This record gives sequence, structure tokens and C-alpha cells, in this order.
Amino acid sequence: PSMMKKAGYTTGIVGKWHLGLGDEKGTDWNGDIQPGPLEIGFDYGFFFPATGDRVPCVFIENHKIIGLDPSDPVKVNYDKKVGDEPTGRENPELLKLKSTHGHDNTIVNGVGRIGWMTGGKSARWRDEDIADTFTKKAVEFIERSKDEPFFLYFAPHNIHVPRVPNERHHGKSQCGTRGDAIVELDVAVNEIVSTLERLKLAENTIVIFSSDNGGIMDDGYEDVGSFEHPCNGSLHGYKGSLWEGGHRVPMITRWPGHVQVGSECDELVTFTDMTASLAALTGQTLPEDAAPDSMNVLPALLGLPHDKPGRETFIAHIGGTKGPKAIRQGKWKLIQAGGARPSHADANKSGQLNKAIKTPPPPFLVNLADDPGETKNLAESLPDKVKELQELFEKQLTAGRSRP
Repeated sequence: PSMMKKAGYTTGIVGKWHLGLGDEKGTDWNGDIQPGPLEIGFDYGFFFPATGDRVPCVFIENHKIIGLDPSDPVKVNYDKKVGDEPTGRENPELLKLKSTHGHDNTIVNGVGRIGWMTGGKSARWRDEDIADTFTKKAVEFIERSKDEPFFLYFAPHNIHVPRVPNERHHGKSQCGTRGDAIVELDVAVNEIVSTLERLKLAENTIVIFSSDNGGIMDDGYEDVGSFEHPCNGSLHGYKGSLWEGGHRVPMITRWPGHVQVGSECDELVTFTDMTASLAALTGQTLPEDAAPDSMNVLPALLGLPHDKPGRETFIAHIGGTKGPKAIRQGKWKLIQAGGARPSHADANKSGQLNKAIKTPPPPFLVNLADDPGETKNLAESLPDKVKELQELFEKQLTAGRSRP
């Protein structure tokens, strides 16, 4: 956001934050909550602190919790219980959405959360209204900013657990609450795009839509509906794995008059590339030490002629940076030894299986052009390719960056 602000854009964040609030001394939930989005370049922020499955279950606007009664201060703890409010573990009969693993601390709005909180009752959200609230604030930001360049980071919560769509969306899909939550997401995106069209901004606004990870059917709560739905299509694996189902997601770019409707591009692009790409779009040069893994993929996003892909390699990791990891170069992908573990829709069972594995799986090499479902391991038959990709990984790791 600071880069866009430097280019003259009014910047805003609406939605899920989950990037940390406060300093090393902790977060003052009842005062000015900072540092946060405004301290890294956003002019305006309306968000909740982490994800919907974590406390505190409140909205924050800029530096303050919205609707907080000073006589009922918020207290939060992730290590031990605070206050005497019911928890999912102690009072499961009070849950309207049961947990499958974890997510059983303080109950807010009939849903068990990660962590404990007390106080702030007048400020707590109702899960069913989160999407409407975020969408309303996003539209208001666009309306306020319509006469000047603006950058909006809209991070809807719908695809994240707990999935509690508004009552008017119940039964609108064929996949229970999960599908209904995605219907609700569609409505939110349509409202934002319609706002751009209503304000006659669509032809001068680029919209980029994607997801930060692959799907998973059970991520801690008991959704209502079919658990056999192939949320990642024919891709292998789910969120939390190094398989394509964990990382490979669609990306949609909309810019009337610039991006051809219905066109497709199969080049490798990552979210980290947005910094370099938007710098190119706004005529800026990134400092040498900024965004060390961001590539300019603007030609791919806009469908412009170009000689070679902006990004040729990609390193994936899960559960921290210690590894194992996966590296992709063009059509080739190598999952390092220990990383090609079983992946299931039920995250809890997957975790139990991973712990039960005595011998780490060997390296897994795949040609994604021929085998996007990752069904055949070519590592034994192509040892030189395994060595080549491993050496490339070590080179980038040593360099500490991949951007030239």
C-alpha cells in the first residue's frame, strides 16, 4: 500500500487482516490499536483483527474497535481462559456450529473460537452479517474516493471458516453452508463491480480476484452439506499441502477495454507478483531491497504481447519456512523429500496420518503440463532433473531472493 500511496493513490483495506496488530508489548484492544494497516501505508482500514475463527470477534476502523463500551473492556488471551464465558470444549450444547478439531475456546454467536475473550459485548459481530458489513464499507470507500486514484484491498471472509452465511443465502447452492458462503461471496463481488459501473469507473479500474490458498472441506468446523465435493477439482491435495490443490488457484483480471473478455493465460503468477506488477502499471521503479520475490507479470495479467513469462520459478512452503518445500520451474515441479505426504479433505485425519508416517516420503517430481493431477512420480526415472531443481532451490535460498 505504501507504494500505491507514493504513486498518488488513496489506499484502503476492508476485510480480514490477520497480519498482526500492536507491538511486542501486546495489543491495547481498548485504546489506539497500532501499529496496524495505517502504519504500513493504508489511508483507511475497516477490518477484523485476524480471521473469523479467532478472538477478538470485533470490527476495527482505523485504530479503534467499533461500538466498544468503555465500561466493558475487551480482554484477550491465546494461552489461557479469561473471564467466565462458555467455551466450545466445556459447553458444546451451546454451539450452533460444531467444531471438528480445535476451535473450542470462547463461544461467540454460537461458534467456538481459537483463543479466549471476555468483554466487548456491544462490539461483537454476528457472523451472518460480516459479508454485508464488509461489502458496505468497501462500497463506501469507493464512493468517497471516486474523484481521485484509489487502491482498495478487499479481503472477504466468506471462504474461510467458520462459514456462517447470512440467512437469505441458505439453500442457494448445492453444497450446503460451504456453497452458500461462496454464493454470498459472489453477491459481494457483484456489488463492488456494480458500484464501479454505477460511478462510471469500470473502464478506468483494474479488478484482480483470486484466493490465497487452495480449498479444504474440513478446516475445523462441521459444515452442513456434502463433504464429497471436490473443492479443488481434479487437482491433488488441499490447503496445507505442497500438492497443487494446496497452492494452485484461479486468478481473474477485469479491465474493460484493456483485458479481452474470455481470454485465458496459463502462465505462472503468484500474489507476491502484485507489487512489481502494480509498480510497472503506475510507472514506479522498485528499490533493490523491496519485494525481493516479486516479478512483473503485468503483460500476462493484461494479455499483452511478451517474449517470455515474467515469472519462471516458484517456491512453496507450508507450516513455516523450515521445510520441506516445493519448487516449480516452468512445467516441472519438485516436492522435496518428506513433503509428498497424504492429503485429505479432513484436515484432522490428515494431521494424524502425517504424524503416523514413520519414513518420510521420497522426493516427488512431476511434469505439470502432462500430469496436473500429480498422479505419477518421475523422480526415480529422471534423477538429473531432481538434482537440477534442488540446486536451483539452494541457489535461490542462498541468494535470499528470486527477483533479479
